[in-house]
Amino acid sequence: MQSISTIGLDIAKSVFQVHGVDAASQVVVRRQLRRRHVLAFFQKLRPCLVGIEACASSHHWSRELQALGHTVRLMPPAYVKPYVKRQKNDSTDAEAICEAVTRPNMRFVPTKTVEQQSCLMLHRARHLFIRQQTAVINSIRAYLAEFGIVAPVGRRGVEQLLEVVADTADHRLPEVARACLAALGSQSHIEGPNPGVRPTHYRLASIKRDEQTAGRNPRRRAGVSNGAGRQRC
Repeated sequence: MQSISTIGLDIAKSVFQVHGVDAASQVVVRRQLRRRHVLAFFQKLRPCLVGIEACASSHHWSRELQALGHTVRLMPPAYVKPYVKRQKNDSTDAEAICEAVTRPNMRFVPTKTVEQQSCLMLHRARHLFIRQQTAVINSIRAYLAEFGIVAPVGRRGVEQLLEVVADTADHRLPEVARACLAALGSQSHIEGPNPGVRPTHYRLASIKRDEQTAGRNPRRRAGVSNGAGRQRC
């Protein structure tokens, strides 16, 4: 295996596929690896070029393999797909990755640091909390509209609807529906602080202030200022 010059690594949750070639592009190794054996396998190899599709956990494996001395290149899956020669499976994917990483005009995705990934996770978590809150509020409005109960758009309108739900003297709402809507209302966080949105919002604001004080662009630091940062990885 010391003659391997390029490896295509198809990563997964449990079973990884390796396709390695030498300097003459002759296949040297084609095998599967269990997750726990991946690093041990690459520790035995001389430093070589390793290609990986930019997908879930790819940045982690890129950092791990670079720490072993290998040169790692991440590629968008859409750019690797044209190199799949036959029916798509783990073996042909690894072979396609191995070929694509050597192309001189291939575009690569920069490996993100753990700090960059943490910052991106903060953005995505905040967006998730907001989407969840919006979905709950829209459900409350839709369910109450079935009983002819509506309110203006906005926070005050939602508060008015929740007041109707909490008012047991209002007989427009059956008890079963009232119980369901009360449960939804407890998750809307309209009347109190949202335990998901506010902490992430404050944390993002703190990061932005720190970066601006240091004279750096927080979006560029997080890796979201270019096309590579918008990859869903």
